[in-house]
Amino acid sequence: MTNLGTNDVIFREEQRLRQWWILLIALALAVLGWAAFVEQIVRNRPFGNNPAPDWAVWLIWLALGIGAPAFFLLARMVVEVRLDRVTIRWIPITTREIRLADVTGVEVRTYRALREYGGWGIKGWSRRRTAYSVSGNRGVELELSDGRHVLIGSNRADELAAVVAGAIGRGIAGRRRPDD
Repeated sequence: MTNLGTNDVIFREEQRLRQWWILLIALALAVLGWAAFVEQIVRNRPFGNNPAPDWAVWLIWLALGIGAPAFFLLARMVVEVRLDRVTIRWIPITTREIRLADVTGVEVRTYRALREYGGWGIKGWSRRRTAYSVSGNRGVELELSDGRHVLIGSNRADELAAVVAGAIGRGIAGRRRPDD
């Protein structure tokens, strides 16, 4: 039997932004950035009725033509569970670590991203409830010792909950919320 250290990953899931409408938004932003750049910088013709200065068009091109597509293609959520913590990385935005010693409850549940959190992503910036999700409607809600709740969207919610529950030495609360 292999001895696991606290830094050894016992669960890992990576989810990427692959919804068609997100990719369509990224494409539209890129087209706008490139159109402004080509028209005003390359062809030396003002872009639009009230053209921005060239330096602003360069910034728009970098942000929309290069930055937005790169962000949407590289963005992903990685959830890792170790023996002492759960790490949620929303690359390239943020990282959150939750000590398993602070977890008092684990629940696999179906959630309504739009109704409960205002959509997918990093939502619910309140002190009590936060959600980290990419897509879908299944996840694992962790209840913390200070009363906060953290929902982690997952395509492998049952497995994630089992690993966390096993690591904290508790059973999984398989209950559903009344509004589900």
